Amino acid sequence: MMLKTETIFSYLFLLIPLFLITGPAIPDIVITLGIIFGIFYFIYFKMYEYFLKKNLFRVTFIFWLSLIFISFFSYNKTSSFQDSLIFIRFLLIPLFCYFLFFKHEKIFERSLFLIFILVIFVCVDTLYQFLNYTSKDGFGEDLLGFKSNWYGRLTGPFRDELIPGSYVSKLGLFGFVFLIFSKTLKDKIIIQSVYLSSILFICYISGERMAFATFSLSLLILFFFLNDFRKSIFLSIIIGVFLILLAIYLHPFYNDFKIIESTQYHQGQKIEKFFPCDDDNTKLCSKVINIQPNFFEVLKNFTTSAYGEIYKLSLIMFIDNPLTGIGVNNFKYLCNNNEIYKDIMVNYNCASHPHNIYIQWLTEGGLIVLFSFILYLFFFVKFIINNIGEKKYKIISLVILLSMFWPIMSTGSLIKNWYGITTFFIIGMCLCLSKFKNNF
Repeated sequence: MMLKTETIFSYLFLLIPLFLITGPAIPDIVITLGIIFGIFYFIYFKMYEYFLKKNLFRVTFIFWLSLIFISFFSYNKTSSFQDSLIFIRFLLIPLFCYFLFFKHEKIFERSLFLIFILVIFVCVDTLYQFLNYTSKDGFGEDLLGFKSNWYGRLTGPFRDELIPGSYVSKLGLFGFVFLIFSKTLKDKIIIQSVYLSSILFICYISGERMAFATFSLSLLILFFFLNDFRKSIFLSIIIGVFLILLAIYLHPFYNDFKIIESTQYHQGQKIEKFFPCDDDNTKLCSKVINIQPNFFEVLKNFTTSAYGEIYKLSLIMFIDNPLTGIGVNNFKYLCNNNEIYKDIMVNYNCASHPHNIYIQWLTEGGLIVLFSFILYLFFFVKFIINNIGEKKYKIISLVILLSMFWPIMSTGSLIKNWYGITTFFIIGMCLCLSKFKNNF
């Protein structure tokens, strides 16, 4: 009975990349039930003493205990304790993926295949939505009927979430691994190049700058370190850049407007869009809309941009609470309820979190939590480097982790369901990949 249940949960975890497309609810239910089962599994087979001796388990619990410890000093203790305690369900995802649910190589291989299919689906769906465009209404529905409420943003199959670029950039290299070891595919260089260039292109047109930047960085690093796949990676960069330039030149989204005002503020670029009038197609009508600020405008005036004010407030909170921080998930609470902090947000309302993993841990957990988090990452990286898998798979694992934990970028909050599940599931996949050897 226990082994049959293990198989069921192994396949449920395999389906997490699919569940992530539906939103945060289903994957959260799956991982919560899976973690509860995993705990009973280790107790039932009396394996807990063996696993508690593993450094990965130890450093995971040290990080978790640091979150609980700083909660005693938080401003909103109820919120901090609650989010700290249930955060263990995220932290155990990588460990249970590696030691339990994906311990059989065939299960892991099938997960790679599923990710490959899903990434292709998201790319095709997002491309369809990109082509389904009118100057008046922006991007239309995707293949599933979803449409963004923000002009000029693509949803792909994610309903209200504007994350198709983030999804394919984070999971895309696992699909690339499937192409590497699969023996059933011919013309691998062409297929690999088209696959990687499609991800690069979707990251760009999605408007998710961090997704495009991190995936571009990943390709550049892999080009230098994966000697056997340089042709595929180089060709993918060339094709991707060509497609981006072609879209910029031909697609009306990049050409059917006039810039009226460009500022660094949120939705701070005001443009006028031109389109044929509904009542008379021979006449040209227009409307004024606000979109994301120009990237270089944000850099030039960073201190008064949304990110500039959020980071400034975060650092001030840290300076006031250097060791233990303000409390897990306390950022918005303290900003809203402390007039001194609230006044720092001159041009914007209080954000839900600091929009950078390291700054968030520093602000909400102080030096204690930031140090334990860096220690946590160090031991996982060390484990991957020293694992038994082939060198190329370990390189890809490390590049994926680097793209997720690159310090100089805006990120989601690891406390939040979708981002937290995605991040820790990918860590688990990287652990499994670092011991990978076999081919089909």
